[in-house]
Amino acid sequence: MKFLEIIELRASGNRRDLLASQLQGIISILEKKSSRQEIKIYTRVLVDSDYSIMLYHDTMKSGTEGSRLGLHLASALKAYCLVNHSIWNELDGM
Repeated sequence: MKFLEIIELRASGNRRDLLASQLQGIISILEKKSSRQEIKIYTRVLVDSDYSIMLYHDTMKSGTEGSRLGLHLASALKAYCLVNHSIWNELDGM
């Protein structure tokens, strides 16, 4: 892994089930199309309205805004929940 994008999501109570359904659909489509990065979704322990999407990239070109996929996901998911999108570079030699 060379860089990581984290898209943190927090849904309101009445949008939680809709968000979970949308995430399952999005990830199943992305897993079929994407071979350059690994995609995983996590739920927060004890807070069932929080989700985190991890996009693991095997390239050094993170830029300051992240990948097209990360930007697209963050933008599209704003209709369902609060979104925080961050980019993390891997430390060399660790």
